[in-house]
Amino acid sequence: MRGEDRRQIQTAVLGGAESEEPLMLPLEAIELDAFRRRHEHQTFWCGLLLGGCGLQLTTKLYTDRVCHFAHHPGPDGHPHLCGRRARGVSSADHLYVKSAAAAWLRDRDAQAEFEFVQPDGVPIGSVVDIRFSRGGLRVHLDQAVAPSWDRDGHEPVLGVSVPVDRDILIDRWYVHRIRLDSEGTARRVQIGTEAFARDTEWFALDDCRMTERGLSTPAVEQIVRSRSTRPVTQWGVGRAKKAPPARVRAEVLLRKLADAVRVESSFVVSRVLRDIADLTGVEGETKAKLEAAVSDAEAWLEDQVRVRRELFSQLEEALAARDALEVRRLLARVNAIASHDRTADEITTTDAAAAFVAEQQQLYAQHLQAEMAAKLADHQDARARRAAGRVQTLLATLQRREAEQSVKAMRKLVRELTHAASDAGDHVTADQKEQIGVWKTRADIGRPPAQSARPAPALGAPQAMRHEQVARRYWIKRKCPRCQAVAGKNCVSNARTGTGAVSKIPHYERIELILAERRATAASRRRAPGPYAIACPDCGKPPGERCLSPNGGVHRSRAERAREARR
Repeated sequence: MRGEDRRQIQTAVLGGAESEEPLMLPLEAIELDAFRRRHEHQTFWCGLLLGGCGLQLTTKLYTDRVCHFAHHPGPDGHPHLCGRRARGVSSADHLYVKSAAAAWLRDRDAQAEFEFVQPDGVPIGSVVDIRFSRGGLRVHLDQAVAPSWDRDGHEPVLGVSVPVDRDILIDRWYVHRIRLDSEGTARRVQIGTEAFARDTEWFALDDCRMTERGLSTPAVEQIVRSRSTRPVTQWGVGRAKKAPPARVRAEVLLRKLADAVRVESSFVVSRVLRDIADLTGVEGETKAKLEAAVSDAEAWLEDQVRVRRELFSQLEEALAARDALEVRRLLARVNAIASHDRTADEITTTDAAAAFVAEQQQLYAQHLQAEMAAKLADHQDARARRAAGRVQTLLATLQRREAEQSVKAMRKLVRELTHAASDAGDHVTADQKEQIGVWKTRADIGRPPAQSARPAPALGAPQAMRHEQVARRYWIKRKCPRCQAVAGKNCVSNARTGTGAVSKIPHYERIELILAERRATAASRRRAPGPYAIACPDCGKPPGERCLSPNGGVHRSRAERAREARR
């Protein structure tokens, strides 16, 4: 089992666990002071959309290392365990992409729907779908999901770490890139245009626009213009005679063929060979060059067929052996160099490989969840064992200090004992549960107010004062229900075994029986009506008024009725 994840958390969300408002913590202590003042009345959370646990975070300031977010410790003081995978400065990039794209669209009076999709169970944040009324964009921030170039209506936008096949660059003319640069506590979106044999050009999002072709940058517009128009050549007086059109086309096709072989693009090589076969009017040296180039290209294609056949054979063997790492590696290579003109058998093999990879990813995710659950169970069990040790210590402390401690101190220890027993759960023994129940009764904890109500002098009074309410001649006649001291014997300190030092002060339980009887007798007397509480049947005087007897006393019939009511 792996140890606790101690990677530093650099991103959070504001306001709540389900918030979509990201922010990044400054790395330097001098910047963190200003950050705290700026967000003084806001809260930071390990957001669910960050793959976090949904609990609140705090900021940690350091002068000897980078500052970072941290979870609040658990109730037992131990660090909180969070299964969040992405914790670095880029872990909230999908939220920054949505925020920047939404603002960009609002400025252009456009609307779109956003979704953080998770195909094949990949972690949240790898892919962001932006859907418009007529199309959309799929932003791949990492390599977890391979881009689909044939999916209608979703133009891929690739993160800087996502590879792209050279055939794709040649066939599509260009691809879109995206990167996020840190600016203070936020991330700024940049859109790039990558084309074959050209460096990637980067632009701010405001320099981009949506066209019928999809997302467009200034570089895209230049590439489209260069592909859509022919260069105009002005021939002056005395210049050489213009080359025949067939010869010019042949030279262009020879260059395309050489470039396609150099980048190992079977698809483009086959397409250029078809264009050469359709070319007419070529003679002499140019025709010889074409024939030689075609012969070399056909031999190269035959060799690529062998390589492709071996690649699919290796993929089938890896599938049969259920070698997940090898299947993943070969599938990526197949998608890179053999993505066109697949046979039915090749399609079946790649589909089976993709399903196997997805299955392995799901099994790995389940393994991680089970591992985290086991780690949490071990943590909870260790916490319960520590609480059980605390229960044992508190019971011993209460027993040792029984004679000299005040009721206030005793109640404080009993409350702590109750909390420790709750955390210990099943680790508390039956004997300990019985002792805890006795101490809760003595401390008036856990009983309804009506049952725990007692006369004012007894509440909060020291134990010696309770003893003074009952003379020794009364309680010594009773057996102690706690230490089992028989009538005529004093209580002993070790109540569990009935042994130990003899105490002059009786246990609370021994005198509580007598006090309870006295309270019951007093309550019955308070409830019994006196003679003047009822009307007189002789003289008719109502309750509260004296009788009209010759001697001024109460009539006999009134007194007898009052006695009957008290029975």
